[in-house]
Amino acid sequence: MTGGRGALEGLRVADFSRVLAGPYATMLLADLGADVVKVERPGIGDETRAWHPPADRDGTSTYFLSVNRNKRSVVLDLTTETGLEQARALIAESDVLVENFRPGTMERLGLGHRELLARHPGLVYCSISGFGSGAGAAIPGYDLLVQAVGGLMSVTGDAAGDPTKAGVALVDVITGLHASLGILAALRHRDATGEGQRVEVNLLGSLLSAMVNQASAFAVAGVVPGRLGNAHPSIAPYETFPTADRPIAIAVGNDRQFAALAEAVGDPGLALDNRFRTNADRVAHRPELRDILAERLGAAGADHWSAVLLAVGVPAGPVNTLDEAFAFAHKLGLPGIVDMPADGPEGSPSRQVAHPIALSATPAQYRLPPPSLGGHTAEILHRSDDQA
Repeated sequence: MTGGRGALEGLRVADFSRVLAGPYATMLLADLGADVVKVERPGIGDETRAWHPPADRDGTSTYFLSVNRNKRSVVLDLTTETGLEQARALIAESDVLVENFRPGTMERLGLGHRELLARHPGLVYCSISGFGSGAGAAIPGYDLLVQAVGGLMSVTGDAAGDPTKAGVALVDVITGLHASLGILAALRHRDATGEGQRVEVNLLGSLLSAMVNQASAFAVAGVVPGRLGNAHPSIAPYETFPTADRPIAIAVGNDRQFAALAEAVGDPGLALDNRFRTNADRVAHRPELRDILAERLGAAGADHWSAVLLAVGVPAGPVNTLDEAFAFAHKLGLPGIVDMPADGPEGSPSRQVAHPIALSATPAQYRLPPPSLGGHTAEILHRSDDQA
């Protein structure tokens, strides 16, 4: 969709963030109608512009393209007074500011939250950091580092193998989601009171929250979880199993589903076996159950078992590659990839992953492809000068 009224239409976001967590948050807001102005450094821009391969046919990093659609790019040199004046003019006509510089940087530039909120009481000022603005302020906020020190790697990977990171910068994405939620909550408060505020999120805190049941196991029961490969610490069978061709994921959440699974694989007696009668029994005897199911599932391929198990209400599916995952979403009628026009006559059309939120009255929009560096500088600075 390229037209229509977005839920956040009329909202201006001054986006001083780079790389992933901040740009992901601001892209979500932009998709929902906000006017996001991406502030970039002269000659370099967002670091991810240079993070390739892979790249599109114009040589633009697909990493950058993944989180920067629906934005306009302005180049400002924040090391100069002219650049700072231009930044202040942009902020003066903005509702939201998002930044993920190392804590203290915006203050040194004269763009800290206290100074700006004093000038613009309705501003929502969102700061994203790796480890907060206190004792962890000097620690660089990189996703891999946070996955390591935040405990995620300790519960990811095979029990006998090394701790493993997730296959995507998951902590950055979760933090971006938290940032966008915090911004919307602060805007709701501003709408009711006229009062802006600072929103702070950090990678470590976001990860600890996102560890949900694993974190709760420690907080409540003192349990320090370890690696279980693809198995679940509290449910069985809830993992991947080999088949005749490729792995299949089976997610049994209750006794009824387990009985249906046992029947489907030709061994209904499993549901009556004292080792497997209840979920607690199955967790206690997971290795034996896994061996039995692996033997049964080896008789056919993953697609066969997926169809058989889903037909009897057992959650199951093959371990897809990413191309297969998009094909599966398309088969289900779910949005996967959208095509956007080129950024100017010299550019190429942009293929983008669809926005994940469906709104019946104000759906996500795909107005602008990811911008070229500084592609809207003249347009934005001219408007700011006119309003000065």
